[in-house]
Amino acid sequence: MHGQISGNETDVIPFARGAKGAASNGVDQLDKAGQTILQLLHRAAGVAEENSRYALDTAQKLSHQLHSAEDRIAELEAEVTAYRDRAERAEQWLHRVYTEIEERFLQQDEERRSMQRSVGRRA
Repeated sequence: MHGQISGNETDVIPFARGAKGAASNGVDQLDKAGQTILQLLHRAAGVAEENSRYALDTAQKLSHQLHSAEDRIAELEAEVTAYRDRAERAEQWLHRVYTEIEERFLQQDEERRSMQRSVGRRA
């Protein structure tokens, strides 16, 4: 993650009891411990906030990339549909041309054969 707190950055406050000035020393130690805890809490909150901002920025970038990819996919799908339609029309035309050629040549061949047969019978 971004900006983590390592174990080396924590402050350790010893809670040793001494014979001299135990009351005032204890208050000082409590104040120091409280301040240290608050500092660590603020530091952790800052890191969490930074990580949250980083995650949000990353999510926004990924979301933008996803929308761009979706738009490109839609464009490509439209192109595929257009090319598929053109290919189908071309196929229909080829079939029509093939049928026309077949009909004309078959008719001519049959006419020639029938003429040859009738000429052959007369001779």
